[in-house]
Formats: sequence, C-alpha cells, structure tokens
Amino acid sequence: MRRVVVTGLGMINALGLEKESSFKNICDGKTGVRKITLFDASNSPVQIAAEVEGFDPSCVLDAKEVKKADRFIHLGLKAAKDALEDAAFDGTFYEAGEVGVSSSAGIGGLPAIEKNSVMCAEKGARKVSPFFIPSALVNMLGGLTAISHNLKGPNLSSVTACAASTHAICEAAKTIMVGEAKAMVVVGAESAVCPIGIGGFAAMKALSTRNDDPEHASRPFDGERDGFVMGEGAGALFLEDYESAKARGVRIYAELIGFGESGDAFHITMPSEEGPKRAMSKAYKMAQENVPGVVIDYINAHGTSTAANDKNETAAIKAIFGDKVPLVSSTKGQVGHCLGGAGAIEAVISLMAMRDGIVPPTINQFVKDENCDLDYVPNVARKVELNVVMSNSFGFGGTNGCVVFKKM
Repeated sequence: MRRVVVTGLGMINALGLEKESSFKNICDGKTGVRKITLFDASNSPVQIAAEVEGFDPSCVLDAKEVKKADRFIHLGLKAAKDALEDAAFDGTFYEAGEVGVSSSAGIGGLPAIEKNSVMCAEKGARKVSPFFIPSALVNMLGGLTAISHNLKGPNLSSVTACAASTHAICEAAKTIMVGEAKAMVVVGAESAVCPIGIGGFAAMKALSTRNDDPEHASRPFDGERDGFVMGEGAGALFLEDYESAKARGVRIYAELIGFGESGDAFHITMPSEEGPKRAMSKAYKMAQENVPGVVIDYINAHGTSTAANDKNETAAIKAIFGDKVPLVSSTKGQVGHCLGGAGAIEAVISLMAMRDGIVPPTINQFVKDENCDLDYVPNVARKVELNVVMSNSFGFGGTNGCVVFKKM
C-alpha cells in the first residue's frame, strides 16, 4: 500500500476567509456565532448561526457562473483553490488523469432546493431555474473543482451527514493507497443557513436557542449546553502519494497513518457510544500498525454541544485510551457546526495545530458536567508539542469517521 501525505490545506469559515486568519482567531478563542443575516430570522425559533461574512464568490467563478452554483459550492471551490496553491500544484508534475477529487457535503444546495420549491409551488414548474439541479447536487462541488483545475482522475463524493468530509478523506486515501490516483483533492463544504435548514434542525430540538447570547450559545462539553449552532464553511486537503510528494520537493504537513469508519445501527438521529468507539478504535489500531508505539497527543472532538454526543464521545474516548487520554478540544464553539464540511475543516485545524504546536481551546466551557470530565483545554489555547493528532466526525443515521495524522 502506498503511503499518503498531506501537502496542501485550505479553509474558510465564520472566523476567516482563509486558513491562517481563521486558525489564529480559533486559537484566540474568538467566535463567529452571530445573529443570522442570510435571511430574516426574526420569526424563527433559532436566530443565530456562524455565517461566513464578506466572501465574494467571483474569486473562484466568473460572475456569470456564480448563479449556476449554490453557496456551498462557492465556499468549497475557495477552500480547494487555496489547498492546491498551498501544495504548489501547477498541473505540470502530474498528468491530469493522475489527480482526482473527493468532495463532500451533508445536505448540499439546500437554499437552492428551498428557493426553487417555493417558486414551483407559487408560480409553476416553468419558473424553476434551469440551473437548479446542478446547483444543488453535492457531487457538483467535485465536478466544478475538477473543471476548474483540469483534474481527470477519480471524481468521488461522500454524502454521510456530519461525517461526510471525514469519509471523503478516507475515500481519497484509499484511492491513492491502491494506485487509482497519485494525488487527490479532498473538499468538504456546507451552507445550509436558510429558513428550511434552521427550521428543520430547530424542529428536532437540536439547535441552541440562546438567541440573546450568541457568543456563548455553542458550548461543547459544558454542563449547560443546549444544542449546536449551525455553521457554514469549507475545508480542503491535498493528499499525495509520499514518493510523489518527495519527488516534487514540497513541504509535507503530515502523513495519514490511520482512519476508521463504522455504523451505529441504532437510531436515525440519536448517537450511540459504541459506533464512535469502533471508528476511533479502528483508526487507532491502523495508526499503531503503521507506527508501532504511536501516541495520540490531541483529539479534535466532534464535540457538537449536544447533550448526547458530548457524553457519548467522552465515554468512547475514555474506553479507548483509559488513563492515558490525550488532550481533547472542540472548535465548534468558534465556527459552529458546519455539518458535512465539519470533518475537513477540523482536519485542517488539527493539522495546523500540529504544525504550530498549539491546542485550540474549547470555548464557553464554564459549568462542569460529571459525564464530561476530560481535559478539554477550556477557554484558553495551550502550547504543546504535537506529533500525532486525531479528528472525529459522527453523523445522523449512525455514520462515523475518524482520521489520524502524524507529523513527518
């Protein structure tokens, strides 16, 4: 099996339009959670979200093409473009067919679906946009990424709720390991801050209702957490066969030494402890097989700020690591829960944490919960040398993913 390394990173979220400013703000404990501006939420039970502000999609698409793609695609294209630039990819070293794309989203073009459904109901089918279907399809993110950069290798897409972009990393790694491609762009994106998106999750009682205190609404592992806060954004990684990356002479952030996937077979929305534990165990076992004696230094937790997830994830981590639990934190207090884009964003955060030797804090952790009793790096970032990091993602339907990276 070929070794897989990461040579490029890209990220856009509520705390920055590119990875460096975003990561700094995350480590500084800032939050992008605000009152919703993308639509009039005054009559909504939930009026807060972590929106990307000041983004101009014409930086990745011609102005006439912007309306043909939904916002999650715009955000994903920006992250993918940045990751390719970060990896010094110029299309000369590889043949076009040797580089593919593994894209992901949990829902895809929900705003486009909502808008065109209303249009169809009110004015008839003839008023539906001819760009509606391609603008909303999840895999169109991968399609447009490939078109933009002439990538003719495998073009894959993962649509597994909030685990989608972690699964996209796994799929890209497998593709390189078995020789189907020499490099893969992984991109995960989501933008579902729209009336039906917020309304749907609110109806499930999944979202925080701290409308009057948005900055403290997302509080992973805190005893008074009351639900997650919707975020939007995208993350991207450029994965390569190690020998190819070495031949290109580019900087290598890390090697992907382990990944694990599992299903709960338990409930459509309620998470279990066993499913996440098996995904983490598989990833950890693979990492141990690839690097005997490996020690995980940090876990970027799924940490949604919901009662069930935070309790179950904590129990799963303790079951695997016993009395040698790594440092754990969740960055969803800073950027919200970006659904299908969360895994890629959090993998980028984990890799940058390892690069800079700093663990981002879990902000808004004030009240102790007896079921959440680990060191979650509360409220203030911590300078620590990190050599191996793990990132978790779990989704509705009982779908789980975990990845482990080691500094080269």
